[in-house]
Amino acid sequence: MFSVTVRDHMLIAHSLRGEAFGPAQRLHGATYVVDATLKRADLDADGVVVDIGRATEELRAVLSELSYRNLDDEPALAGLNTTTEELARLIADRLAKRAQAGALGKAGQELDGLVVTLHESHVGSASYERAL
Repeated sequence: MFSVTVRDHMLIAHSLRGEAFGPAQRLHGATYVVDATLKRADLDADGVVVDIGRATEELRAVLSELSYRNLDDEPALAGLNTTTEELARLIADRLAKRAQAGALGKAGQELDGLVVTLHESHVGSASYERAL
């Protein structure tokens, strides 16, 4: 399996529901470094998984829908406990939808899967992997 990883970041505000989250139940900010790894079994005719520049642009576009926002106020996220894991899945699903719609070109429509990892800090991260 071949892969290409692109990276960006996002800054959000949110609160988490549930006693397990202690003080994080109150509104707080988070800065995530976000990696998106795009995978396919075979390279395209140009010898690439996808164009790295296009992948970077699409990840940035997905993150811009979330960054600098209080996620508690976002109607599209109503009812979602915006844990790092849930945000990784949300970003992966949105990026997959863009790839399948052709935003990454023909190569993007032929991806086999992707992994999105959100790094909360230098010691902790969460990922979501999905097939395409």
